[in-house]
Amino acid sequence: MTVKLSHPEGLLDQQDYAPVALTTGSRLVLLAGQASVRASGEVTAPDLAGQVHTSLGNIVTGVEGAGGTVDDIARLTIYVVGWTQEMAGDLFDGLARAQASDGYASPLPPITVIGVQALWTPELLVEIEATAVLV
Repeated sequence: MTVKLSHPEGLLDQQDYAPVALTTGSRLVLLAGQASVRASGEVTAPDLAGQVHTSLGNIVTGVEGAGGTVDDIARLTIYVVGWTQEMAGDLFDGLARAQASDGYASPLPPITVIGVQALWTPELLVEIEATAVLV
């Protein structure tokens, strides 16, 4: 295993994601932001939860294409159009779907959520970048 997730005492007490990822690999995979689109560019879901789920599936595809697995993902940065705290339920629903279908860890690796004004096209509500570490 190239990534060990931890939650040191004294950091925010929450269970959804680990605030620290310790890596031991020798190759770094930096994925461009992935959105809820098929290879053709067609948007796959109209809602935030569905777009988060599809975006995370695209991240797994990218990491596997680099020779890794979902377990090698060390960090996620999530950009959400018009982010408000009321959107957290939908965001975490999409994350939970990806944990169930794509094998993401529970808790998830470190996550940062950033509100943005817009993404590539108006239909996109979320874009997710990832960092993975491979042996």
